[in-house]
This record gives sequence, structure tokens and C-alpha cells, in this order.
Amino acid sequence: MKSTKKVKEILSWYESDNPGTKANLARILSAGRLGGTGKLIILPVDQGFEHGPARSFAPNPAAYDPHYHFQIAVDAGLSAYASVLGMIEAGADSFAGQIPLILKVNSSNSLSRAKEAPDQAVTATVHDALRLGCSAIGFTMYPGSDQMFEQMEELRELTAEAKSVGLAVVVWSYPRGGDLSKNGELSIDVGAYAAHMAALTGAHIIKVKLATDFIEQGEAKKVYDKYPIDLSTQAARVKHVTQACFAGRRIVVFSGGAAKSEDSVYDDARAIRDGGGNGSIIGRNTFQRSREDALAMLDKLVRIYKGQE
Repeated sequence: MKSTKKVKEILSWYESDNPGTKANLARILSAGRLGGTGKLIILPVDQGFEHGPARSFAPNPAAYDPHYHFQIAVDAGLSAYASVLGMIEAGADSFAGQIPLILKVNSSNSLSRAKEAPDQAVTATVHDALRLGCSAIGFTMYPGSDQMFEQMEELRELTAEAKSVGLAVVVWSYPRGGDLSKNGELSIDVGAYAAHMAALTGAHIIKVKLATDFIEQGEAKKVYDKYPIDLSTQAARVKHVTQACFAGRRIVVFSGGAAKSEDSVYDDARAIRDGGGNGSIIGRNTFQRSREDALAMLDKLVRIYKGQE
């Protein structure tokens, strides 16, 4: 493991954590080609639950095989691989010790009809994460949902258990449900609020979506109009979201979202880098491409985060 000054600085931000949790955070921060830089690229593969197998993997049928994703993450030199119970169980032995793993412990599905109250079922346990050699658990919460208070209580219990046995906690914080408009789900005020809430729940790593310059909340708009908060570029908005996470004292990574052009993926990464974000958690934009194209994309993203592109 690369124990760099930057990694030691980041670990110092987590003042209440035990050596086991800090060691697992260090594994993620020190793994792969970005190891030691403070930047991360994580491959998440929970889309089979969220969108269904054909919508997720038909564009690249090799991706139906769980081993395919482990191998891509290892060969690309990524920081971690995040997935759900069955996917990690299917490759945990073959790839043991080759890359840090994040077990996603709750999941939803597109067959659910809850719109005002989107929720996720707890589908795995902290014990599963330990059994499979994971470095962290992952949990999605939906700020704005009519179910968000129950989700926060679930997260509280899982976080306490994970930290007690030395695991790190990654929180996907995605505004959704309630009275939020579609534009509001990606608005800068709501996005920064969602990121801040994840930090307040005790997350070590926070995953959010890139925000637009739209402002959803009337009361928030008065503040954004009054004070000089720059929202003019994607990098500026990344900076503001990172600021909302304890002035940058928490690791913040940004979702790649739906499939998009290569140039858009690279532009997003440059904005994340320039805004002080810690990196990308990018799934469909890689595994829906061929292995060759995915590896080329991930190679370029690594070079972008290293400041070489």
C-alpha cells in the first residue's frame, strides 16, 4: 500500500474512527493507479437490481458475467469495485485481495411504483461484508422521499455496526420523491443539501450526482442570490458540493449517470478534478461499452485525475 502524505491527511479527517476502519479507508485510497493521490475511480455494478438485466447488460453481453466486472476493475487499476450481494459472492474467491470491495447493502428495482416515497430494501448485512472480505458497505438514501426518515434510521444502525467492526461506510445520497421536481433532483441547492446530509449521517465516502445550476427551493434561492456562491460552471458546482461536505473534509465522488458520449464523460471528470472532488464512480458508461473501449476510457480518466490530460 502507498502510504502517502495525502492519504495520511485524508485519514486525519476521520477523528473518531478505529484503526480497522482507517485501514480499510487506506486500502481504498491506496489501491490501483490512483493510489496515494487522494483521487478515486470506483466501478459500481448494482444496475441489475435498479434497472433490470437487459437494460443494464444487453449493450455488452459479456457484462452478464459477474467475473467480467471484477476483471475490468482489476485490469483498469481502479480504486474499488462496488456491487450487491450476489454479484460479489459470485467472484469473491477468484478475486480475493485483488481490489477493495464495497458491498451495497440496500437495493431498489424499477418495478416498484412508489414515486413520492421511493425506498430501498436492505438486501445484505455487515456480516456479509466481513465474510466476503469487503472494505466498506454502501447504502443509498433518498433525501426528499416520504420514506427518508426510516432510511436514515436504517443507515444509523448499519453505520454503527460497520464502524464497530472496522468497515468504512459509503453513502449514495440521491434526492428523489416527495415534492421534488425532476429538475430539483439535480439542482445545486438540493444536491449540496443531500451531500451534507450524508456527511451528517457519518459517511466516510459520499456519492452524489453532478448538479445543474437550477435552484429548487425558494428559501435557498434567496441565500444563493444574496451571497457570492459561484454556480456558473460544473467545476464551481463541484466545489460547492464538496464545501458542503465539511469544507472538503469528507471524500466526495460523483456518479457517471446514464450512458453518454466519451467527451461528456471526460468533461465531467475534468470538472470534478478542477472543483476539488475526489473522483468518479462510473458504471454504465464503462461496462456497456466493449472491454477494449472501457479500458481505454478508464485509462484516460486515470490520466485526467492525475493531471496528465
